[in-house]
Amino acid sequence: MRGLSRRQIIASAIASLPMLAGGRAFAVPAAAGNRFLLVFLRGGYDATNIVTPSTNSFYQEARPTISLAAPNPSDPDAALPLDADWSLHPTLKESIFPLWEARQIAFVPFAGTDDMSRSHFETQDTIELGRAQGGARNSQSGFLGRLAHVLARGDRSTTRPIAFTHQLPLSFRGTTMVPNIALNQASSKPHLNPRQQGLIEQMYAGQVASGIDVEAAVAQGFEVQEQAFDTIQSEMKKSGRGAVSASGFELTARRIGRLMRDQFNLAFVDVGGWDTHVNQGGTQGNLARRIEALGRGLTGFADEIGPRAWSATTVVVVSEFGRTFRENGAKGTDHGHGSTYWVLGGGINGGRIAGPQVKLAPETLNQGRDLPVLTDYRSLIGGILARQFGLSDAQIDQVFPGAVKQDLQIL
Repeated sequence: MRGLSRRQIIASAIASLPMLAGGRAFAVPAAAGNRFLLVFLRGGYDATNIVTPSTNSFYQEARPTISLAAPNPSDPDAALPLDADWSLHPTLKESIFPLWEARQIAFVPFAGTDDMSRSHFETQDTIELGRAQGGARNSQSGFLGRLAHVLARGDRSTTRPIAFTHQLPLSFRGTTMVPNIALNQASSKPHLNPRQQGLIEQMYAGQVASGIDVEAAVAQGFEVQEQAFDTIQSEMKKSGRGAVSASGFELTARRIGRLMRDQFNLAFVDVGGWDTHVNQGGTQGNLARRIEALGRGLTGFADEIGPRAWSATTVVVVSEFGRTFRENGAKGTDHGHGSTYWVLGGGINGGRIAGPQVKLAPETLNQGRDLPVLTDYRSLIGGILARQFGLSDAQIDQVFPGAVKQDLQIL
């Protein structure tokens, strides 16, 4: 194997740093403007038991132990009615269902990618790269990274991207340096002292990779990390008893809301733990606990970002694929294909199931086992981004090359 070039070594080191920013100091007070957050559910969540066809007899037959009961006002464990065909998991009654009633969330079933590998890593990469399956792949160019580049080239000086992750995700890689920070680890002082930070900055002195001033990027990264820490400490001091949940995603999501309200407007966060092969459960169980926490987190985000910013914010929730329509012998579900995406925001046209649909039956399943994909994720997100940021077809083609923009009138 050939040795790595100096540029490759620098690029690899950049990707592994806990926090980077570059090109400009992104962490500055935000002017009024639109915001976009992508939430990635890693592991392939079982959309069919969350936004569920609970009145469909085939669904009940295919899931004898994990299916949800059809809506019934006298049964608190029954699914919540959305429309004539679809229902919502009852653990979302206090979080997501009020957003549905307020028309601030839309669900897009039969959504996903043309990747049929049913491999977590393969399909996650497909989505984050934002390119059609079978085309050329560039692991240093993700679709959010290209979006950040397009927005910056459009002289949008207030574009401030960030990834709320321990390492920069594939989706944000590109020619625009993007800061990243894992907020679940940000409540204590950054572990590097000024001397250590200075040594790291000296290590990258004079370094340039792909046209990026690495020395400046590292210095700005530490500055952003310090500012994020200060913001979270201020939040904790002001919150008082019981104001912020101490558990899991809700705490992280509230922190994201606070930072996106005042500082950042293009962001990514991922949530793991959705690979439910065994003992998935129905109304109760592993999936129910995770989806309840997700719902609390998303509404906590909306609450923390505040009504004004929420009205200009769009959140898209995706997963690499759905699950098999039939439950398996271990009372779980296996890797599937089509999924259901969520679109939330204070200014969206919600309270509806959007996009093309088909009645679920044995003959309509993809390969006889899972949901077909009728809405391509690139077309869906491309249409949302075009509306959110006023992008032209040519600009969307830079973000999602070759994709046909689809406007589902969600924005």
